[in-house]
Amino acid sequence: MINLERRKALKTGSGLGMLAILSAMGLIQPGVSLANYEKNAFDAKSMSETLEALGVHALEDNSSIRLTVPEIAENGAVVPITVSSLIEHTEQIFVLVEKNPNVLAASFTFPEGTESFVTTRVKMRETSLVIALIKAKGKFYRTAKEVKVTAGGCGG
Repeated sequence: MINLERRKALKTGSGLGMLAILSAMGLIQPGVSLANYEKNAFDAKSMSETLEALGVHALEDNSSIRLTVPEIAENGAVVPITVSSLIEHTEQIFVLVEKNPNVLAASFTFPEGTESFVTTRVKMRETSLVIALIKAKGKFYRTAKEVKVTAGGCGG
């Protein structure tokens, strides 16, 4: 019988050890190794709470954002999403799913000079609007598309 607690402890310890080695070598800096986790935004249950937690005061539609999602997702547990931004100085890309229990599905931060392109998979509870939210120079831009879900993903 496998001792899952032992396995978990070994896995955690080896990860922390690697972080310590990389930090000592100067390859990562303390604080940078920790993700910029927008806890309040990830915990928010509505679109307005999520946008407030992210600090969004004004939002503009922008055609320089490319959002690729399937029109119909046969399995809501695995919905592929690709977002790219041609907006200069893109700092962050957020993926929001309007009708999910937690609206904010993903968050990505980009260092200056990095191509702003992500591809990921998210769970979707039901047919919903998927929003790509871009933060650039402190302003927020968006584009959105509807995805029809035929088999439930999170809670469905």
